[in-house]
Amino acid sequence: MPELPEVETTRRGLAPHIEGSKVKKIVVRQGSLRWPVPSDLANKLEGRVIQSIQRRGKYLLVKNTQGTLIGHLGMSGSMRICSENSEIKKHDHVDIVMANGN
Repeated sequence: MPELPEVETTRRGLAPHIEGSKVKKIVVRQGSLRWPVPSDLANKLEGRVIQSIQRRGKYLLVKNTQGTLIGHLGMSGSMRICSENSEIKKHDHVDIVMANGN
């Protein structure tokens, strides 16, 4: 399981790419994770602006104009910035496509 320094490194790496950006589209490839991905996630996030990404313990909190998306890296998970047309990998479960194409 990622330790606090890895979660903080992930937060710091994501922040400059997503803070202030608008969510264009949500793609859920695997909805049954540790907690099920809400079926209305796209309705709640698409068109919203990401205000900040924060860390609380090992959770990443993505604050937006609708509320807060809570994420956890699990045992060996990752969150990364890719272009919209990047190759899909085996464990890519949820894509948050930003208006800037990332």
